[in-house]
Amino acid sequence: MTSSIQANGVLVRLGGREILRGLDASVGSGWTALVGPNGAGKSTLLRALAGLQPLHGGQVLLNGQPLHGISVSARARHIAWLAQQGDVTGELTVRETVELGRIAHLGMMGTPGRADAAVVTHAMELTECTQWSRRRLHELSGGERQRVLLARALATEAPILLLDEPTTHLDAPHQVALARLFGQLARDPAQPRTVLCVLHDLPIALQADRLLVLDDGRIRADGPPHDPAVQATLVEVFRGAIRFEATASGRPRVALALDEF
Repeated sequence: MTSSIQANGVLVRLGGREILRGLDASVGSGWTALVGPNGAGKSTLLRALAGLQPLHGGQVLLNGQPLHGISVSARARHIAWLAQQGDVTGELTVRETVELGRIAHLGMMGTPGRADAAVVTHAMELTECTQWSRRRLHELSGGERQRVLLARALATEAPILLLDEPTTHLDAPHQVALARLFGQLARDPAQPRTVLCVLHDLPIALQADRLLVLDDGRIRADGPPHDPAVQATLVEVFRGAIRFEATASGRPRVALALDEF
């Protein structure tokens, strides 16, 4: 069974300024990249969909039900959230950090069993952080820490993953590995996930199934990366600083339009 999350007329004001302007968007199974210039409202939209951002209008629906009417524990089983900056203590070991993802199923006082341990191990394998399982978070680099926090999100087994800049601090090989992983999670025939990522790395975003282009608090384009209308909107919202190039694979390639400056 697939899961979906939907914004209906979502309005958010911060500091007296409208960040999201009556925004409508619906995301179901597959890998969707949320892209746009700085200040477009991308992180605010992701927080709103996760139920972490108060709304000044509209509503968020989880599988057709108003999110505000769903208990926090039920939300945690359906939605996994990865913020730009992790909020766990550096004194925890890597494995202890990933085990926090099982709280959604066990509660604060539950005792993890063999099945929970297997889920945690698998999440660490997927994000390639098994080798540091006994190290403390404060001993890790930024990129290593980011992979651990992603493993924690995967350990929830939530069908919806909301990931804010998941490739932050990662080197190129691990950015590519994560792009492959998001595609695998979204297309897993046994458990297809709804993966929504805020991404600044446009080459990575173009590997997604779908792009949502956000600018000035509104969705400006919605479609696959090869859609000419989506590409034209991206060039527009980035003020002509990028251009698209064709490739033999059919996947578009993006480059900085340095010759225009």
